[in-house]
Amino acid sequence: MSEIADPSDKADVNRRSSIYSLILRTWPTLLLVLAATGLAAGALLQWFAFPSWSVLILVGATVAVLSALVLEVLFSLRKGEFGLDIIAALSMGAALWFGEYLASAIIAVMYAGGQFLESYAQKRAESGMTELLARAPRLALRITNAGLSDVPIAQVVPGDKLLVRKGDVIPVDGRIDGGLAVLNEAALTGESLPVRRDPGQMIMSGASNVGDAFEMTAVCSATESTYAGIVRLIAQARSSKAHMSRIADRYALAFLALTLTIAGLAAFLSADPTRIVAVLVVATPCPLILAVPVALVAGMSKSARTGVLIKGAGVLETLAAITVVVFDKTGTLTTGEPTVTRIETDLDPDELLALAASVDQASAHTVGRTVVEEAKRRGLRLSKPVMVTEVAGEGIEGFIGDRKVAVGGWSFVAARVGHMAQPLGAARRSAMIYVAVDGNCAGMILLEDPIRSDAPSAIENLRQSGVKRFTLATGDRKEVASAVGGALRLDAVKAELTPMEKVETVKMEAKYGRVMMVGDGVNDGPALAAADVGVAVGQRNLAAAAEAADVVLLRNDLRHIATSLDIARRSRTIALQSVYSGIGLSVLAMIVASFGYLTPVQGALLQEVIDIAVIFNALRAL
Repeated sequence: MSEIADPSDKADVNRRSSIYSLILRTWPTLLLVLAATGLAAGALLQWFAFPSWSVLILVGATVAVLSALVLEVLFSLRKGEFGLDIIAALSMGAALWFGEYLASAIIAVMYAGGQFLESYAQKRAESGMTELLARAPRLALRITNAGLSDVPIAQVVPGDKLLVRKGDVIPVDGRIDGGLAVLNEAALTGESLPVRRDPGQMIMSGASNVGDAFEMTAVCSATESTYAGIVRLIAQARSSKAHMSRIADRYALAFLALTLTIAGLAAFLSADPTRIVAVLVVATPCPLILAVPVALVAGMSKSARTGVLIKGAGVLETLAAITVVVFDKTGTLTTGEPTVTRIETDLDPDELLALAASVDQASAHTVGRTVVEEAKRRGLRLSKPVMVTEVAGEGIEGFIGDRKVAVGGWSFVAARVGHMAQPLGAARRSAMIYVAVDGNCAGMILLEDPIRSDAPSAIENLRQSGVKRFTLATGDRKEVASAVGGALRLDAVKAELTPMEKVETVKMEAKYGRVMMVGDGVNDGPALAAADVGVAVGQRNLAAAAEAADVVLLRNDLRHIATSLDIARRSRTIALQSVYSGIGLSVLAMIVASFGYLTPVQGALLQEVIDIAVIFNALRAL
């Protein structure tokens, strides 16, 4: 007989897991509080002539920080990373070895402060994502003998009957059972106009229902669906992205070699081993450990105030080096909403539009609403339609006064006017609505997805910010993509791409420099993750794109991308100034200490002065 698990045991495991997770999240804060409290208490006890207790507390605080630092160094070395943390560990260890306990505690506080700042930056970036990711769909409406019930998407299995209401996102891949489906697949394909799917046709998860409710049968689980496949592509792209090391760490090996050389020569030539401690103390890279995160966090804060959320200091570093931008089209460079661009008719254009819009008042279709809104924008008087009939996804007809008006796709209207050749119109660059009046084809209303008003200025601002190349990568038709690319003077246009082909496009663009990918849909997720920096924009599918992106545009204005680029470059410049000035001042202090003019405690205090100077410089990033 198998042993039945005790629910209390499971609760204990969950509780321990929660406690462990809480410790990991709060560890940098706890470490800083412990180090600062130990330093303050040890200094006070030494002041009031309690040397034994002072030493005990100073050593205890230093050992706690040093232990955490050693573990961090070992973990980094296992990953092949070599950082300035090693020098901090050497200086703390040497100070303890030679009995310079106050100096060791000061170094411990500075190191813990740097860890806290980096942790704070990461938490601040992650906290801004909570509201965005909460918008993603979590439930499906399952049809059972007992009626309808909301179930988590993870519980949907092949064969389940589901009802997809107007406005719902398709939870899993499936087959339409009852009713026509009118879907917005822009999040998956980039096509801005709704598409019609007939009973028996397959539909993909991630598309949204913009027509009437319909029934479907799930053909796979949520984990095997199209949407989940895209999420897996995102994970793969993220795991293959090169790790960006901290700015200060890039100088670690040379600085360590220089420090050990000066310390060794000082001890050898003076025959005083304590000079090793003095040199190591002033060599402790606290200005770099502190000032670089300060500059980068300041840049992130300034960017957030402009409506751009940057997910971490490493992202801001990479953002500063961007020279290539790859754009999605629908919802990114275009509005994602069709608008009336031209009317072709032998009648008065406003008369044809008023007749079509009057009938379309009875339709809930996206295109119908667009026609009505255009008529209202022109100030046209609309009449009440009567005897209206609508075929979902095809068209609508009714009487406006004594005139019979049909509005819809070519097959719908042609069936009501008799045999005639389909007009060529504007080819396939536009979507066309045909209008028949009293059994005769009266004209066409052309719709296009217009370029966003902020797109041209955003691209020009990016050029001025140092971006050298712009590419359009979209799942939309080639004719439409070429028109947009030409209007915006982009360097390359890639159309009719799958999500995986978008990833390949991003990788190919990397030969021109660091790549930023800008997109707004589920289909952009893998490319956003594969790029050096992924930027999520827009409103409709922001949650899906934001999960894969490194940068999220909280305000729907593309011009803020260039602003964040400028902020990132300025913050990185200031961070590098902190590196150079910090290293330069530390080298000068090491030389002074090597000649015996600085004791370890004096060196630690001098290092504090250097810290303050460099940190004030870093705060200019705000």
